Parts: sequence; structure tokens; C-alpha cells
Amino acid sequence: MNISTLIEQFETWAPPHWQEKWDNCGWQIEPGILDETAGVLVCLTPTLAVMEEAIALKQQGEPINLIFAHHPLIFGKLTSVRKGDPIGDMVRLAIQHGIGVYTAHTNFDQVTDGTADVLSQLLDLQNPEPVEPTQDGLGYGRVGQLPQAMTLETLLNQIHDQLHPPDLIYSPEADLQRPITRVAVLGGSGASYIGAVCKTGAEAYLTSDCKFHQFQEARDRNLILIDAGHYATERPACEKLVGRLLAQGTKWVKLSQRDEDFRKFSRSHH
Repeated sequence: MNISTLIEQFETWAPPHWQEKWDNCGWQIEPGILDETAGVLVCLTPTLAVMEEAIALKQQGEPINLIFAHHPLIFGKLTSVRKGDPIGDMVRLAIQHGIGVYTAHTNFDQVTDGTADVLSQLLDLQNPEPVEPTQDGLGYGRVGQLPQAMTLETLLNQIHDQLHPPDLIYSPEADLQRPITRVAVLGGSGASYIGAVCKTGAEAYLTSDCKFHQFQEARDRNLILIDAGHYATERPACEKLVGRLLAQGTKWVKLSQRDEDFRKFSRSHH
């Protein structure tokens, strides 16, 4: 399968025009590779580390020519492309080595097997529905019933086991033995959907990048907010995408090993 066919198939499933107005989905750098047989490195964030990984793989003889990322490389107004600037260096290396960069962001958030849907699968949510529908059963976030009621403590442990976050932040809840039956999930920065989640009847909401006063708002609305971090909540969908691209006939697809969380947690010593 060549790259143009791969992208055409993907965009039929998750059309770029579904993206939000502020977003930038689709080609970030296309160095003249559309007719080449697709060799894809899937990542969450297209960084220089991932580009260096792709170049190293290519130099080892692997047929890689595309970095397929969830987060856009180019966000906002790009005024110049210069050596020494991260985007400038990505453009230079992409053209020099014939490795394109393509992004699926808010369009990928909405679909089945997208960022939110994969989280619902990992928690085995029953009859999941979008938190905020956009079209025909698709949309942002997912909400559903747990297979059986479990305590908040058990739910937190299950999230740890499935997502392997560096740590979890959750709403101050006096009773870790409180039974939870209905859960909402949204990968990445999802605190702006707290109001929509409350309308779904969810008792707990798994997302990331939540601020102090958003935890306060959730508590005031009797919603247990669980922040597992941006990387941990979106990386599983990237892994799922590898399988999808392979199933569609792409012969060489791998998940990046140089993707970064950008955060480390220091354990305090008392």
C-alpha cells in the first residue's frame, strides 16, 4: 500500500474536516512521498527524538517514510522555518531523509478506536456512548457502565494497571470503598468537559491536565475527577492504531519507542 492510499483510507474513517477550528490535522510535512510504499512510525507527539528514531531505523534498512502522530507539529501561525528551531529542524530532516509527518488530532479523538474509545475498552465500559456527541454515535469522550460495581480504590488500581501512569491525582474522596458503577473517560486535556460529564450520570471521570479549581468544581458537583496524565491517557490509542494500519494492509508499522511523557515525578523525602 502506498502512502496516498493509506492516508485516503484513514481520512475516510476520520475526516480531517471534523477537526476543531483551532486544530491542525493532516499533513504537517509532505516531502514528496505519496507514491512510495508506506512504512509508518506511529507516535503521540512528533518530536526531534522521534524523527531521530525514524532516521536511525531507515539507516538500519527499515522501509520507514512516515511519522504518523496524534499531536500536530505545527500549531498556530508559523512565521519562519530556521535551523536550530525545533520545527525548522523537523522540516529540514524530513525533507533530507524523505520522512513525512502526518497528524490526526481532534478527528481521531472522536472515532471508534480513537483516544476516548480505547480508554473505554481498557476499562471494559459497557454500552459506551460519547460524552459530547458530534455525529452518529461518535464524539468526544465515552461514558458507560462498569461490568460490575467496584470500589473507587479498585478502579484506581485498575487504571494504574492498564495505563501505567507515573502517578494518579484524584478528587479528595473520604471513602475509597465507595462503589462506582458508571465512568466517563476522555484522553488528553478533558477538564472542559466536566459539565457535560455531570449530565451523563457518571460518578467518576478519567482524563488529564486538570487544574486545582477544576478538581474543586468536580467535587462540588459530586464527580470524582481522576487525572492520569496526558501521555498515559492517549498513548494506548496510538498502540491500537498500529494494529489498525497493519490490518488494512500496511506492511511496515511500528510504535515509537522515543515518544516522551515530558514529566517526571519526584518522590518527597520526609
